[in-house]
Amino acid sequence: MRAVTFSADNHITLLHNGAAFFPALITAIDAAHTEIYLETYIFAADDTAMSVQQALARAARRGVAVRVITDWLGTGRLRSASLELEFHTSGIMYRAFNPWFQRGVARMHRKMCVVDRQVSFIGGLNIIDDMVSDDDLRLPLPAPRWDFAVSISGPLVASIHAELEAQWMRLGEMKLLARFQQFKRSRARVRGASHGPALAGLVLRDNLRNRRTIQRAYLQALGHARHSALLTSPYFAPGRKLRRGLEEAARRGVDVTLLLGVGHYRLQDAVSQSYYPKLMKAGVKIVEYSKTNLHAKVAVVDDNWATVGSSNFDGLSLLVNQEANVVIRDVDFSRALRRQIEVGIADGDAVAADAFDNQSWLARAWHGTAFFLYRMLMRIITIGNRE
Repeated sequence: MRAVTFSADNHITLLHNGAAFFPALITAIDAAHTEIYLETYIFAADDTAMSVQQALARAARRGVAVRVITDWLGTGRLRSASLELEFHTSGIMYRAFNPWFQRGVARMHRKMCVVDRQVSFIGGLNIIDDMVSDDDLRLPLPAPRWDFAVSISGPLVASIHAELEAQWMRLGEMKLLARFQQFKRSRARVRGASHGPALAGLVLRDNLRNRRTIQRAYLQALGHARHSALLTSPYFAPGRKLRRGLEEAARRGVDVTLLLGVGHYRLQDAVSQSYYPKLMKAGVKIVEYSKTNLHAKVAVVDDNWATVGSSNFDGLSLLVNQEANVVIRDVDFSRALRRQIEVGIADGDAVAADAFDNQSWLARAWHGTAFFLYRMLMRIITIGNRE
């Protein structure tokens, strides 16, 4: 289990929603001269995704080496097949992660891009329109999906590029010796200065080298928290260690607030709510957000630690899926992200401390059943990978 390796002197810009993210991404792609790596869970078939696809095609026509990875399940079987044909026609190299579950149940849930080894993007945004739900129904949303990414320039880009390059190699045809050599290279950290402004580090989760790195980063931040911790996630079903970290921070007097998305999946809401009573008893505040699809996986602790990425607070993100977050130690960035989270909290509905004190037996049974089903599912798909 690795600690976060920070590099200094990074320039990091917070991008709120697709309105900020997609123009920045397309501008970077249009300025590319040598290579582009893009990795996403969903690459949809809508106008927004088409604008990104067209920018990638323009880059390929200029002679830029363009490599795209999407998750086979997240993007969909038919869309993946369509992309393979369309990208090939455009001169774009393409690989799908885990088609037909050849690698087991794990998904590639990361959202990253590196252009010319100079600028990178990482966050929670898929390549999909902000105004359309990201499930199979693709229904219109009442407001833009609430999500974040960051653009990065500076030493950290080298780490992100190395990981995307390694992922591309892993998904190709590699002989056993080449895989072993690539594994050894991936064990070596890309080091940078450990002091100075805009400290940032890449934290990954996979089933081999970094099984608990993201969870550990959260636990360390909560363990050192002194004043406040704001954490946001659309899916909330934390394991024992993360629950304990939240509860212990609140008991020490830290103002711990969870901003959680609700209204997307009824069963998921019930699973999340089954955790509420014990957390609130420890002093954790919970706010439910239903204005639109909350998709952000972000946090700020004490205005000097922040993270943006793809990892939810549930078993799939923390124990199964491949995920990627960036951890940032910068006061100005942390305060900017805090302001955005506070807007989300203001738009949400705070859960009353006594909301679950007098639940009906039917409500208790529903939450208990949802929790039982979730735990059984996680026990099955995380065999050999428990926290």
